[in-house]
Amino acid sequence: MLNNPELMNGKYLATVTEDLVKVAGLIKEASFQIRKRKISDYPMFLISKAKIPIGKLLLDKDERMLTWHYSVSYLEEFIQKKIISDEGIEKFKKVYKNPDEFCCLFVVDRDFVNYIFVPYPI
Repeated sequence: MLNNPELMNGKYLATVTEDLVKVAGLIKEASFQIRKRKISDYPMFLISKAKIPIGKLLLDKDERMLTWHYSVSYLEEFIQKKIISDEGIEKFKKVYKNPDEFCCLFVVDRDFVNYIFVPYPI
């Protein structure tokens, strides 16, 4: 669940950060609303190049001219769908970063699936 070096080599990092600069305000607000409404203390955003049946689609890459689709979800949905095992819950909570400062992204691509935490652009 830690940031993977493959992501940091530029293969994903460039497109993730390029998109995030464009959508950070909306994503940060969605994270805030999830926490404010007490839906979850652990919001996360799935990003993928193809639409996936997890979470709720927030931003369609084709409509917004982005590289990634963005869906909104949270820890409890990942537990319910058994994406995170019962044993992995505490580990996830331990590595989860402050959602006011970091965006929790679950990157889904053909050869790469992992969580990353990216600071919101200032």
